[in-house]
Amino acid sequence: MDLKRNNNDRQEIPSDFIFMINQAVLAPSGHNTQPWKFRLYEDRIEIHPDLERGLGVVDPDNRELFISLGCAAENIYLSALSKGYMPEISVCENGVITLFLSEKNNDVTSCLLAEQIVKRQTNRGLYNGKIIPETEISVLRGILLESGIHMYIMQNGTSVFERLSDYVLKGNAEQLHSKAFKTELKSWMRYNSGHEKETQDGLSYAVFGAPDLPRCLSELIMGMCLTSGIQNMGDKKKIKYSSHFVLFTTEYNCLSEWISVGRSLERFLLKATELGIACAFLNQPCESASLSHEIQRIAMFEGQYPVLLLRIGYASKMPQSLRRNISDVVFT
Repeated sequence: MDLKRNNNDRQEIPSDFIFMINQAVLAPSGHNTQPWKFRLYEDRIEIHPDLERGLGVVDPDNRELFISLGCAAENIYLSALSKGYMPEISVCENGVITLFLSEKNNDVTSCLLAEQIVKRQTNRGLYNGKIIPETEISVLRGILLESGIHMYIMQNGTSVFERLSDYVLKGNAEQLHSKAFKTELKSWMRYNSGHEKETQDGLSYAVFGAPDLPRCLSELIMGMCLTSGIQNMGDKKKIKYSSHFVLFTTEYNCLSEWISVGRSLERFLLKATELGIACAFLNQPCESASLSHEIQRIAMFEGQYPVLLLRIGYASKMPQSLRRNISDVVFT
């Protein structure tokens, strides 16, 4: 049943549902495209893929899009728990995720991961080089993973870390020699505060530590930086001062697993946030078919599909990326 309507024929959205959607849209997404729509009912929330916000060049099969939807679903799940619901999740073949919220009790307990949702950020800055203690790495290794999902955490300086570092640099060379890739990337770059506020999505100049310059000047400068040489120079330094890589893999590389990766990933990111650990994506090797096959040849990943690579470490906070208003993402 759809949400009840008042005398003015406007939907009455329960305050709990507003809270949950506000938490859901804080999930990460490729280029901060926010590729989701939400449909609300009296007893459930549906998450629909917004394929118009897909990244056809870098994510042609929409794998990263559905990972983002899984992250959003996990945020709803955790925030529902914090409101006393006992949520249940189902996934349709077309990727629509339904969270059933019909049962609620009065025994609300604190959900520490839910409290981290508003604090989590993708920190693209330079980390301080400090190695994360093994006690905290063990906590991260202990997060609950959905069925079919595997996670590997590799310390800086190990042979596997070095091999993955090389693949990141090769991925930059491959992508930044593609005119289509650069065109798509530029379409999601937000060059100053006015541009960012206008769209409330995309890759903000601020999260890269860039100054708030006139758009024409920012476009010129940032466009000149889109070369593999410049990108690799920056990524080499970022990798050098990172503590570990984290790689998520799947068994079948299918839609349901991509959503499961998203749910598992979001738990990881929220736990890392709770521990004061910064995270950023380095998905270039997973986005390249040839490099992905190379990763699969590494013994510890054999027979699995690499879908997501992160660097983690310690860093100062960066500005938060903007999110679109609820009115832009909820439909009936």
